[in-house]
Amino acid sequence: MLKQFFEAIGEYFLLLGKAISKPQKRNVYLKLLVREFYDLGVNSFGLVLFTSFFVGAVVAIQMFNNFDASSFPIPNSFVGYATKTVLILEFSPTIISVILAGKVGSYIASSIGTMRVTEQIDALDIMGVNSPNFLILPKIVASVVFNPILIAISIVVGIWGGYVAGWATGSWTTGDYITGIQMYMPSYFIWYAFLKTAVFAFLIATIPAYFGYNVKGGSLEVGRASTQAVVWTMIAVIIMNLLLTQMFLS
Repeated sequence: MLKQFFEAIGEYFLLLGKAISKPQKRNVYLKLLVREFYDLGVNSFGLVLFTSFFVGAVVAIQMFNNFDASSFPIPNSFVGYATKTVLILEFSPTIISVILAGKVGSYIASSIGTMRVTEQIDALDIMGVNSPNFLILPKIVASVVFNPILIAISIVVGIWGGYVAGWATGSWTTGDYITGIQMYMPSYFIWYAFLKTAVFAFLIATIPAYFGYNVKGGSLEVGRASTQAVVWTMIAVIIMNLLLTQMFLS
């Protein structure tokens, strides 16, 4: 089992070596990149907006309840500050990336896996096309470029969700919430969040691509590979989150 694990890691990095190279035809590559922007990024807008809004509202309500139950008086303005900090440091970059690992990862693994079992990848190789570069590089670039945009939108929408929660419940005033949002926060928190997002985006694009590219069998194996890709991508994101947090925030 351990031997298979290290063999898979070796195959993963060998595949990356083939994928990350200069595209053979720039025009074809740009067309593929635009399509991946739409498939991997634009199609995820709705899910990100919906999740971020309601989680932002839940985080704000929980913060208020915790502060209200504290034996020490805590100003309501800290509800906005705490909500903003939680969204920037953890929820938006990590939890949204885990959600995207499920949605985007399964799409990447299944699409490439289907091309493998239908011998389309073999046809590309026979024609002299660098199939890993042709299929995987546009997905990597699209994810690394577009995911930070999704995370930025997630942060804004989540903060707005907290604002709406305060307005709807009346637990805290909108003025207090806005004051909390405007409180000082170290700028490196934001850089850290987007650094994490870029690393997670790379994992979300490459790990499912590896599973899809190496599928053997038929449609049943494609489904199994998609499931494995999602599971291992989520595990990699969580482990990398721990490592990056230890490196930059400790």
